[in-house]
This record gives sequence, C-alpha cells and structure tokens, in this order.
Amino acid sequence: MIIKPTIRMNVAFNAHPLGCKQYVEEQIAYAKTQKPFAGPKKVLILGGSTGYGLSSRIALAVGSNADTINVSYEAGPGGSRTGTAGWWNNVYFEEYAKSAGLIAKDFIGDAFSDAARDAVINYIKNEFGGKIDLLVYSVASGKRQDPKTGETYTSSLKVIGEPLTGETIDIGTGNVIERTLEPAEQSDIDNTVKVMGGADWKLWVEALNEAGVLANGFKTVTYSYIGPKATERIYRSGTIGKAKEDMEQTAHGLNSYLENSVHGMAASVVCKAVVTRASSVIPIFPMYGAALMKVMKAHNIEEKTDAQIYRFMQEMLYGDKPEIDEAGRYRPDAWEMRPEIQAEVDAILEQVTADNYRQLMDIDGFIADFMHQNGFGYDNIDYEADLDLETLNADNQLEKL
Repeated sequence: MIIKPTIRMNVAFNAHPLGCKQYVEEQIAYAKTQKPFAGPKKVLILGGSTGYGLSSRIALAVGSNADTINVSYEAGPGGSRTGTAGWWNNVYFEEYAKSAGLIAKDFIGDAFSDAARDAVINYIKNEFGGKIDLLVYSVASGKRQDPKTGETYTSSLKVIGEPLTGETIDIGTGNVIERTLEPAEQSDIDNTVKVMGGADWKLWVEALNEAGVLANGFKTVTYSYIGPKATERIYRSGTIGKAKEDMEQTAHGLNSYLENSVHGMAASVVCKAVVTRASSVIPIFPMYGAALMKVMKAHNIEEKTDAQIYRFMQEMLYGDKPEIDEAGRYRPDAWEMRPEIQAEVDAILEQVTADNYRQLMDIDGFIADFMHQNGFGYDNIDYEADLDLETLNADNQLEKL
C-alpha cells in the first residue's frame, strides 16, 4: 500500500507506519539525552498510545526503567485501512521496550469497560509483579458507556451562553477558516462530564485498590489544561471546561482516598498548549497554539509533549521541584502562562489577518507537529514506497480485549 495523508476537519483518517516509528524513536532519543530519575518501576497508563499518554510511557520507560501496561482504543491495519497512528506507536514502543529488557503490555479495547479493568487486574496479579506504583490517566474519547447502567454518553464541544465564532487553521490546506461553536444545553454539559470528567478515573482507582494491586505510596495523575483568556470560553467555561472541573474535583477525592488506603496521592496536572490529535480539532485553539509556538521558540522554552512530560516526571512528580498551585494542581504549564509570553501571544492574535498569519505565527511548525503525529511529513521517508502492512504488523504482541 502507498499511503498519503487523508485529513478532514483537522482529523487524520490514516497513518504511515514508518513515520510513526520515527515519531516514537525521536521521543525515545530525546528521553535518552535527559538525566534519569528515581521513578516508578511498574506503571499503568490508560490512553498511552498517543499524545501525553505516549510521552508518559516513553519518559517513564527510558528515564526510570519502568515496565508499563497500556490500555488504548486503536485499530490495526486490514483491507484498505492503514491502522491508526496509536496502533503503530504501540507496535514500535513495544519493539523498543523488548530491546531494552522492559515489559510493555498493550491491551487494545475500551478503557471505560469493566472487561478492561478485569483484564488489567488479572495481568498485574499474575504477570506484572502484583502491584503498580503509578497510574497515568490520559484517556481522550468522544463516547463512554457507563459500565454500571449500560447507558452511552456522547461528549460535545460547545460553549455556554452565546455562540462563539473565531478563526482556526485548516491543517489540510494551511488556510485560516472561520468556525462557530454553538451554545450547550444542560444535557450537553452533563453528557460531556460523564465522558470526560472523573467518573472513570475513580472507577479505575477504586477497582485497583479493592483488588489489592496498589503499592504503598502509589500515585495517580491525570492531564488537564487551563490556558489563557483566548481559549477560556472553551477550556474553562465551556462543556470541556466543566468536565475538567469535574476531573479536578475527582482528584481531590481520590487524593484523600489514597492517602487513607495506601499512603498514596492523586493530582491533576495542568499541561501547556501543544499539538495533539485531540487539541487540533478544537476551533480557535490552532491559532493560539501556532502563535504560542512562535513566541516560546523565540524565548527558547518551547516544549512538545515529550519534553514537557519528561520535565514533569523528573522534576515535579519524582523530583524536588514541584510546582503546585493553590488548588493542588501540578503546573508544568507555568512557562506558557508567564505574563510576558502571554502579552506577546496576545499582540500577535490582535494583529493577525488572512494576509499575514504565516509571518506572525508558526503555522508550518504547528502543521508539521500534527503531521508527524500521524507518521507524515518526514523528509527522510519515501512516501511513494509500497508498504507491506501485514509484514510490518506481524510480530506485535498487542492483546485485543
């Protein structure tokens, strides 16, 4: 199969395996340049195939020699399908872990399901040493079936109050287009909280604890975003924002629960704005992200997911430089939120037009990051080559639930 990118509405519908391999290998290579840290040895990551979850898995494996379990909802190649980027990321991370003498177990399926919890708990008990030190919750999904009631909830990307119209980047063309977010009904808010809030994280922690597989001093974190005024109506006061608030409240409850049960802790981690498969589809965000990238590169403090998560793990969660706010949240986004950085970003966003946006913002950098996450845009890869996906996929040990 010859694979060319298929992108619509900032969603990639295919992936290039060799590009995904390079994407994973570049993150591993970056981690190897950093100072190792005394972190966890047995880790469970929910949503560890892309974005912050994948970067967490790589940082912990390389920096702390951690064995990892990952649960992710991905599709392998077959027929005319290339397989998802996350599928190939799992395949090539597994290849690295094997060469490094580390355990890398992948369960492919619905992380929201009781079947996933049961499979993971059985694996921990029987093949993973019996206990885990860390759970990273990094699940991004548009739907969730409540395992207790069987009801399926669908999240929505809406604002509260008046509609919000703003400009965004069409990654397929590189052009600036206008998008409008519609106002949410109460049911939209409730359903988004059901999908993207803290309910599933809580179910996982309680199930793992009741099964007796949490080590003394166990930690769990989830990733969040606050951002500036430019994205406030989406990320803080919109449907996503309400789900994030619920997740942060869940962190407080889980922190008390774990303190009492295993002398452990739970926390929300506020990350900086980065290009991910999830963030790219959010209207307005790509404009802010491209402006921020331009400014942070100029100040030599730009971080992609790999650098940010390695710094968080090494310095904050397992180091002596925790940056924690009054709400108990870790704040690796502090560099983004510096007043001088935000002032420069605001100045760009105020000046930007359809004629000057490529000069004022790092559009090319934003698009390149997106393409790399799907295995495209690497100069050293021959995208005219005919790939045998069956052979590339032959040796993986990914277990479908």
